[in-house]
Amino acid sequence: MKKYILLFVLLLNFALSESQAQTKTEKAVSGAAENLRLAMISGNKADLENITMEELSYGHSGGHVEFKKEFMDKFTSGKSDFVSINITEQTIQIIKKTAIVRHILVAETNDNNKPSIVKLKVMLVFLKSHGHWKLAARQAVKQL
Repeated sequence: MKKYILLFVLLLNFALSESQAQTKTEKAVSGAAENLRLAMISGNKADLENITMEELSYGHSGGHVEFKKEFMDKFTSGKSDFVSINITEQTIQIIKKTAIVRHILVAETNDNNKPSIVKLKVMLVFLKSHGHWKLAARQAVKQL
């Protein structure tokens, strides 16, 4: 009987440590998503560089897809200007060194000095690279 109790305690301890590791990873991914949100609002080139991979594929709700250079140019020039971004209903799924983040984005924009409000469903794909979660891909669709 003692063997079974010991085995149960060891399995419980393993399950708890796995759960804590998952929670820590989810917090890191959530932090990366928040860093992306803040960088998109600020348009700060260094912040945008730090959170995105060189191979970035950034899909817009209208179907246009940009790579990193065009993404960076639009955000740093003000062509893409997010005044505010509010995120709700965020979920995070982690598969090894890949994280899929989904959320609802409601934002005030001022693209080319033209105010607007956008409501989107967004999927972000982050990859863990050299200990940091970086955006590899993003796709948005208009929320109905």
